[in-house]
Amino acid sequence: MTDPNGKSLTIIGAGLAGALLATLLAQRGWSIDVYEKRGDPRIKGYVGGRSINLALAERGRNALRQADADDAVMAQAVMMRGRMVHFADGRLQLQRYGRDDSEVIWSVHRGDLNITLLELAERAGARLHFDRRLDRVDFDARIARFRDDRSDESFEAGFRALVGADGAGSALRAAMNAQSPLGERTEFLDHSYKELEIPPADDGGFRIEPNALHIWPRGRYMCIALPNDEKTFTVTLFLPNEGDPSFATLKTTADARALFERDFADAVPLIPELDQDWERNPPGLLATLYLDRWRLDGRAVLLGDAAHAMVPFHGQGMNCAFEDCVALARRLGDGDDLASAFAAFEAERKPNASAIQQMALENYLEMRDRVDDPDFLLQRELERKLQERHPERFVPHYTMVTFMLIPYAVALERSDIQREILVRATQGLDSLDGVDWTAVDAEVTARLQPLQDAP
Repeated sequence: MTDPNGKSLTIIGAGLAGALLATLLAQRGWSIDVYEKRGDPRIKGYVGGRSINLALAERGRNALRQADADDAVMAQAVMMRGRMVHFADGRLQLQRYGRDDSEVIWSVHRGDLNITLLELAERAGARLHFDRRLDRVDFDARIARFRDDRSDESFEAGFRALVGADGAGSALRAAMNAQSPLGERTEFLDHSYKELEIPPADDGGFRIEPNALHIWPRGRYMCIALPNDEKTFTVTLFLPNEGDPSFATLKTTADARALFERDFADAVPLIPELDQDWERNPPGLLATLYLDRWRLDGRAVLLGDAAHAMVPFHGQGMNCAFEDCVALARRLGDGDDLASAFAAFEAERKPNASAIQQMALENYLEMRDRVDDPDFLLQRELERKLQERHPERFVPHYTMVTFMLIPYAVALERSDIQREILVRATQGLDSLDGVDWTAVDAEVTARLQPLQDAP
């Protein structure tokens, strides 16, 4: 369906990004159709095939606020103050994300969030079409062909322009690439993941501290657990594909249980259905998607995972996709033709997507191998001191990425400088007593300009 004023778009994918973009644009008077290959989760129940909970940070909340969705989402969110590190010797340590409870992240249920956003999109006037898998696109005639996989029926719909919010396996990206190569490449991590669950305690409450992201770092591999509002935790084991231990060596449920009893002993009593979960849930792949181009002139554009899928280790995939939605809605509101709006959107967001993709890969090394390392912990201690001494200049990496709205590319550039300062200042030290504060203060002042958050 097209709008006589030309303000019409067709969104492929009714997941988190597609539903949010539909809401933002419909609220601004756009005529929006959304096509989704799966059934309506409000009727069928949520069938995502992906991790059931996600980390919502300030970038995501800023986008939700613009869609008047923040209150509804936050009513179901669980606060996480920091990483609760489970050391191999059984010790626990909470490593805060920020200075206090004003700097936290939130665990949200993917399915509940998706349903909330779909309701808002429909209320705003977007038309939602479920059980419609994109089959082919005639970009010259501007006709999209969809198929209902239940009946094998096919459908046609005209469009003014298509927006691909259909995830890492994007059907629209494949159609665009066939029309004009996008320079697509996928780099798979040599690790995969397996999901398990910590159920509620016998009294119906959480079994472990709910307001933290729990992490069991073990060098080349790790477990994490995120709380859900149903008082459960989603546990994710990240493990190499090859080597020992790896998914290649864990051939049986007994092998998996032996690994947990050896390396994650305090987690075993928390996962009563470890064996069943292991059998039931297949390993998931981890990859980073890179494209040279996200758009096909004014006829199609990609965002979120369809444009820049990333590994999950910074908890920013959803937040970055939500920022994409805000940026695209803003560009479309500038009054330019679609080709110019899509080009401006790509120019703004592509460097930032590349930056967070890089930081997500780096954060995996930190989470699995450094959070229990004495040198890293000393650098974190110095980081906090420098934040106190230079609050406008030395802003911790995690704060820039998670609690601010500055471009990811700026956060990456400053983080690299700050890491150099921290490493140099603590080299050979086992406490902050030997830090040359005069030299460190001078380097911070010389290399880091005062930082203002983005509006």
